[in-house]
Amino acid sequence: MNRTKFLSFLLLAWLFISCSDTIKPTTEVDEWKAQAERVTIIRDDYGVPHIYGKTDADAVFGLLYAQCEDDFNRVEQNYIWATGRLAEVDGEDALYSDLRANLFMTQEEAIAKYEAAPGWLKELCQAFADGVNYYLHTHPEVKPKLLTRFEPWMPLFFSEGSIGGDIERISTKKIKAFYEEGMELPVMQLLQEQKEEELAEPQGSNGIAISGDLTQSGNAMLLINPHTSFYFRGEVHVVSEEGLNAYGAVTWGQFFVYQGFNEKTGWMHTSTYTDVMDEFKETIVSDQGKLLYQYGEELRPVDSLKIKLKYKEGDALYEKEFPMYRTHHGPVTHKVDGQWTASAMMWEPVKALEQSYIRTKQNGYAGFREMMDIRTNSSNNTVYADADGTIAYFHGNFVPKRDTIFDYTKAVDGSNPKTDWQGLHTVDENILIKNPANGWIQNCNSTPYTAALDYSPKRIDYPKYMSRDQENFRGIHAITLLTDREGYTLDSLISLAHDPYLPAFEALLPSLFSAYQNQHDKNPKLAAPIAVLKAWDFTTSKESVAMTLAHYYGMRYYREGKYPEGLNAMERIQHWGSVEGEQLQLFEKTIDQLVSDFGTWKIPWGEVNRYQRLNGDIRQAFDDAKPSMPIGFASGTWGALAAYGARYHNNTKKIYGTRGNSFVAAVEFGEKVKAKSILAGGQSGDPNSPHFDDQIEGYANRRWKNVAFYKEDVLKRATRTYHPGE
Repeated sequence: MNRTKFLSFLLLAWLFISCSDTIKPTTEVDEWKAQAERVTIIRDDYGVPHIYGKTDADAVFGLLYAQCEDDFNRVEQNYIWATGRLAEVDGEDALYSDLRANLFMTQEEAIAKYEAAPGWLKELCQAFADGVNYYLHTHPEVKPKLLTRFEPWMPLFFSEGSIGGDIERISTKKIKAFYEEGMELPVMQLLQEQKEEELAEPQGSNGIAISGDLTQSGNAMLLINPHTSFYFRGEVHVVSEEGLNAYGAVTWGQFFVYQGFNEKTGWMHTSTYTDVMDEFKETIVSDQGKLLYQYGEELRPVDSLKIKLKYKEGDALYEKEFPMYRTHHGPVTHKVDGQWTASAMMWEPVKALEQSYIRTKQNGYAGFREMMDIRTNSSNNTVYADADGTIAYFHGNFVPKRDTIFDYTKAVDGSNPKTDWQGLHTVDENILIKNPANGWIQNCNSTPYTAALDYSPKRIDYPKYMSRDQENFRGIHAITLLTDREGYTLDSLISLAHDPYLPAFEALLPSLFSAYQNQHDKNPKLAAPIAVLKAWDFTTSKESVAMTLAHYYGMRYYREGKYPEGLNAMERIQHWGSVEGEQLQLFEKTIDQLVSDFGTWKIPWGEVNRYQRLNGDIRQAFDDAKPSMPIGFASGTWGALAAYGARYHNNTKKIYGTRGNSFVAAVEFGEKVKAKSILAGGQSGDPNSPHFDDQIEGYANRRWKNVAFYKEDVLKRATRTYHPGE
């Protein structure tokens, strides 16, 4: 080959290589693979994924891929439920959950909202879909129950973080009664729903912020202690080169850390008592076949849609058509006093998703406060701490303004324009605490008017709908522990979060003791168990027989005790014992139950209060004959901060935990952030994974793991480093 031809060959080769470097992926799969190359996932020694991406979108892609690796079942289930397709998997009974979802937003409406969303948010939504779809592409052995492809508009159905959130408070039984028969739910069914709510383990959380004035290091601290169903959220760390560096709990299928911290700020949500949902009774008229509703002196058309929903029966799918009615107040969901009633709540899915993501990237109070002004975090309070030493509490976030002459605890007259919401309260108008002089803030789903002791907001300064002034035993417990205490370390904060004292029993048991003491012919069967309870210090432990007696007695009182209508849980406990003879009858039944179930009433709490995780099912089928382990924690009903709640219809004799402490963390801010955390069970939903239940020993024995936040610490604990798809 002569020199000219050789140079021409080199030039062509160089051009080919240069062009090859700039050739863009031509297929969807090529694009996924290219994005995966920009993402690195490092699994630490507890299986926690630390996801590193060049852009936020890359990090979201890797985050969803990692979530699917850990528990695709839960990712899929959350979107089956949220997008209104549950009946296609669970059958006809789930149709009214699906109808509820569509009453607030149909798929077509979600697509339209997605198309109108800001470009940066659409990129994240697309990365969400691509991350899940790439996982399914690279794992053909995974067989989805329904969703074989995920779409970028899906996160708009699931935008705030509390899965269920506000929408789950709307009764599907009422929806069924209205849309099936045009009726109100019968009174007996309403009472049954109320009874079920009363007996359920209280949902909620504990958030505690500690000023640097009270810590050994001089740095602010935050206790992140949500009480959710077990395995409800995974633990993740997600980082990008665009300023994202968030660690904490992510609800399966979401692309933002819901409870957690970054290097400079930390946020903890507790369920709020703020009135964020109202009901409006509509006056409906028909004019030549058209439905209208009265609003002031005008008649407005009712939005009437029809939707076909699918449901599974056997191996076949069927369809059922429903009407859907909406007014400007919201969708019509039921009847009250014979009138169609619309349910109003926050429904700004794009803004809510923006706020949820923006929250994770704030680096100080000013930015966090500005983010809160988006005002779509409707179902939560927020406890906050940061590296500058600021601690704060935001009670609610979405608070509609209302005319206080109306009672919004009941359905109001929707035909009267004066009952309409009148915009939203600003953040400054809401209940807000910043750097109180006592040095701490607590909220345990309790009243905000004791959140900072003497430096708490005053009830008289706010409209009644801002919050119920309702204390609970967890709040009482937290205040007692925090008052006049200092010198906190991360370990002492964790110890406080596990304090075993149960204030409810100090209120409940004296009436039992008095009833027994005043009995003329004392029942000899009760003497010994009464003596055990009288010697008890009201603390829970695995070894405590008194704890077993107290819990079973308390739960029986919840089911069978008599008390006036309208009392909250704490007021009921304080009322117990007011009916003569009731205490001893219920206590004797308690002793008889324990002897029947276990052969003796002298049974330590850890023998009956158990942890069991047999498989990756979302609803565990518990079995007394299979292995389980003792847990010394107690129900939040009794004031336990480290709540361990159960459901009581398992066809088992022992109690198995289902909710309470799930992901929990204690965080110290300073020049560098430090944290410890623990999960109920483990990171993975796969029983064959070493991380299925590798944290339960630490969970049960109060030994939390150190969080690896900085890259050098992550690398020291790395067990696997890979790109998605490898």
